[in-house]
Amino acid sequence: MKNIVTIFVFAFLLSLITVAQTTGELSVTTTTSETGGNYAPRNIVAIWIENDQGEFVKTLLAYAQNRKTHLNTWQASTTAAGTAYNTTDAITGATKSSHGTRECSWDGTDYNGLAVSDGAYYVWMELTDKNGTGNYSSFLFTKDENPSSQTPGGVPSFASISIDWQPTGVSVLEISENSISINPNQSDGNYTILGDNIEEIEVRSISGKLILKSKSQIIDISNQQTGFYLVIVKTKNSMVIKKVYKY
Repeated sequence: MKNIVTIFVFAFLLSLITVAQTTGELSVTTTTSETGGNYAPRNIVAIWIENDQGEFVKTLLAYAQNRKTHLNTWQASTTAAGTAYNTTDAITGATKSSHGTRECSWDGTDYNGLAVSDGAYYVWMELTDKNGTGNYSSFLFTKDENPSSQTPGGVPSFASISIDWQPTGVSVLEISENSISINPNQSDGNYTILGDNIEEIEVRSISGKLILKSKSQIIDISNQQTGFYLVIVKTKNSMVIKKVYKY
């Protein structure tokens, strides 16, 4: 009985949760080199951000115009997001005639200009100097209130890599506790989300891993392990995040 009471109290205290969206700037620098393609030293290159689910967030740099279709990994990422070759706010230009240092930055927003939540993200780099797939690599970093600096080892076509995140502050999403409710908040994994103008629902682990994404207000995570989960309810103008317990 004591353990059950503790769970209820803990769940109640954590029923109001906000999502941290740390403001700041990510600086990315790398020096490029050829892949051995027949157009070398001419090359096209793209650098972009994806979240930890492999979803396109924003392009930072794209020196590629007429031959951009040969940056197949970047093409696939942007196309999957429904915004093929998106270069909103990116550094852009034509095919480069030689290799050198490429620099770009990210302000923590997606291609729609919306601030993204803190968490794990990847910097992707891709370069080709032929009519086909060239070299590409990705590098993990964490966007949060802590500054970080890393210099990954060189990979094919990319050397002297520097990835620096410098936070400037933390903003918090406004939520309305009474606008959304979950019935029950403890169950074997089946929950009904109650509220108006709900557009999408996500369920994530406490560590932030995406478990489920749905437009249905009835969710089922009965196949997951026992424990607490975050339910993220997105409406047209707001986001509400609550914790539920799956026993």
